[in-house]
Amino acid sequence: MVPIRELKTYSIVLADELTLVREGLASLCRAYAHFEVIGQCSEGAAALRLIESARPDIAVLDLNLPDLFTLDVVRRIKETNPSTKVVVLSTRRDRKTVVEALRCGVSAFLLKSGPSHQLLEAFDQILDGGIYVSPELELDKIFCPGQKSATEDPLESLSGREYQVFSLLCDGVRAKEIAARLSLSPKTIDTYRASLMRKLDIHDVAGLVKFAIQRDLTSTR
Repeated sequence: MVPIRELKTYSIVLADELTLVREGLASLCRAYAHFEVIGQCSEGAAALRLIESARPDIAVLDLNLPDLFTLDVVRRIKETNPSTKVVVLSTRRDRKTVVEALRCGVSAFLLKSGPSHQLLEAFDQILDGGIYVSPELELDKIFCPGQKSATEDPLESLSGREYQVFSLLCDGVRAKEIAARLSLSPKTIDTYRASLMRKLDIHDVAGLVKFAIQRDLTSTR
């Protein structure tokens, strides 16, 4: 039996580095009487503080927030405010990114290139206890990839942390800043970098970037 959702106004926190994007999201949410935007911010650490203090029903986060890695923000939210549903907005559409986000506790994964109505569809679905992924991502390919293609894809061999380091390196983030965003030591980042390069059989950052571009894994705004 599907539970009946409580009739109330649901609170929302928005976090995106771009002010215009945040304001557009806020306007979309405010068009519906049962959603109220109670806070906005542009950075990961600020988002975490705001969510921990305000305890919103929904947090909408860009995947590439500065100063604290977004999926680390998600992980900490789920530890301290498990009732908050997290929606991640992304320009990336590869299977590994989607799977890692869901593993961290994301309730909805939306492409920024998708139509606006999908945001409201996602809100309705996650508030009813479900998971929402942009239809363009083709769930069957994400969760049931062909056995051969999955085993041959070197990205599948990377751990969650290795993939986070890989993603940030490919976006041009320096190792010291990666360490700060992931709350790890620079030495640990060097270890992850060496391990992921060995697994991918790539030997420098330029090679990683080239690989990411070929796979359409770099973030664009």
